[in-house]
Amino acid sequence: MCGIAGFISQDQVRENGQRIRKAIVLQNDRGNGLGAGYGAYGIFPEYKDLYAFQIACNEKSQHEEVYSYLIKYFKIHHQDRVKVWGHRIKNYPLIVRFFLEPKHEHIPFNMMDDTGSIRFDDYVIGHVMHINSNIQGAYVFSSGKNMGVFKGVGTPEEIYDFYCLDEYEAYCWIAHNRFPTNTPGWWGGAHPMNLLGWSIVHNGEISSYGINRRYLEIFGYKCNLQTDSEVVVYLLDLLIRQHGLSIEDATRVLAPPYWSEIKRMKNNIERNRLIGLKTTYESAMLNGPFAILCAHDNGLFSLTDNTKLRPMSVGVSKGYKYFSSEISALYEMDNNLEEIFAPRAGEPVIVEYTRQVNVSQKQAS
Repeated sequence: MCGIAGFISQDQVRENGQRIRKAIVLQNDRGNGLGAGYGAYGIFPEYKDLYAFQIACNEKSQHEEVYSYLIKYFKIHHQDRVKVWGHRIKNYPLIVRFFLEPKHEHIPFNMMDDTGSIRFDDYVIGHVMHINSNIQGAYVFSSGKNMGVFKGVGTPEEIYDFYCLDEYEAYCWIAHNRFPTNTPGWWGGAHPMNLLGWSIVHNGEISSYGINRRYLEIFGYKCNLQTDSEVVVYLLDLLIRQHGLSIEDATRVLAPPYWSEIKRMKNNIERNRLIGLKTTYESAMLNGPFAILCAHDNGLFSLTDNTKLRPMSVGVSKGYKYFSSEISALYEMDNNLEEIFAPRAGEPVIVEYTRQVNVSQKQAS
């Protein structure tokens, strides 16, 4: 089950969430009311250079503990409560937002690279992991720049209205309607799952969660949100940001071709490259049926397992790309699509902004 939708303006034209709302509400039968959420990029242009933490707290005392912790390690440029409309959703947590700048004096020496530059993202991840692990009842929804995740327990329509998403404008939107099976339906486990600029929505099951989690723990990531999807967003950060893989190579790690397919390849360079990726990152491979849509600072991409046991469709119109679990939802976002196609199993569809931040990553045609 689970419903997925997303779209991106490659020219970074901002708009509110009405179109993404229609696309995910159409897929209401793909969820059971135990989780829904939205991710939006480009929503805080006035604070675009600051880390935007959106944090849920079960109690006011936990908010105070979070504040005391953050003020020690970050300069807080602005903070407020995330505006919500609690008409249809009850018993929701306190959700607060902080715009943060790391305090240089607290950054350890080992977070500097060979050129002397500070690895601010590593610093931020450490504090996200600390909050999620050590401040009971508090969990970080999102921690990137100029973006935010809005999620909770409810239907897609309820969550959209709860967060008043008509009042935000973004150039990339993703959405999720959850049908949890072997993990609990709760606020922190709803999708999108986020870390820094990476946000994913996921349909399916990560049966390799155990080995993926143990592998990530070697690099300091901690899984505390009680959902198998959490490992996906951490693996993307590890592979692309930390290890420097391209998005295309990272998707080959997560959903590699079968060995039999690799052996049949006639291109020796490509075959050896895939063998190297598959053997080096064996513990990062995702097992199980899945379809994933990932938004990030440079764009948006989709990936399915290499048997395509979960659906993904893509629509194209001038300056826009649309993704969804269902073709009908593509038309909810744009009824003048120029092209619709279904990606092959295990093949990513990668889209970047016209004004690219990282030109080394492959752009969808």
